Amino acid sequence: MPMSHLLLTWAWTTLYAKISLFQKPTGIGSYWPLDRWDVRRLDAEELPQLRACFDHQYWSTIPAISGAVDACHALAAAGYDLVCVTAIKPQYQAARLKNLCDCGFPITRVLSTPNTGTAVSPKAAALMELRPVAFVDDFLLYLRGIPAEIHAALVLREPNGSPNTGEDLVPAHSQHPHLAAFAEWWLSR
Repeated sequence: MPMSHLLLTWAWTTLYAKISLFQKPTGIGSYWPLDRWDVRRLDAEELPQLRACFDHQYWSTIPAISGAVDACHALAAAGYDLVCVTAIKPQYQAARLKNLCDCGFPITRVLSTPNTGTAVSPKAAALMELRPVAFVDDFLLYLRGIPAEIHAALVLREPNGSPNTGEDLVPAHSQHPHLAAFAEWWLSR
């Protein structure tokens, strides 16, 4: 199950413990958790309550996606320094780093990036500073505005309702079904 679906499940059951989550019959392969699970859309007053569940405990207990740890170890063994650039609040940066280390990822640095409120990725400024050879993400909009010399790899997961389609695919230099496929491809070049 993709991380975003696990995250919504955890947050929803934290907030609404009395409500059972059932996967919609049409939800298999859905990109957005709301399309996958049989839950109602929250109103403007409830949404901040759900977002409040994304706290220190939440960011320090996220399970690894299958194959991701091994993929990162393969990249690290090939000499790459791996940095997690994530669109979370700065106060959760240490929790996320601890979580990644606890899962076994060979990552020693996490950079949190605030939402810019523009069409440019909130991760673009951090990437301009880091100047990595590659940036991998599963959300196409996070590839917008990053320097062209950085290889932008898009992980195409859960295709139903995915925003990773159309003309916006132009910034993606490569596309992969999961992180392990990217690592294998990158290391075989």
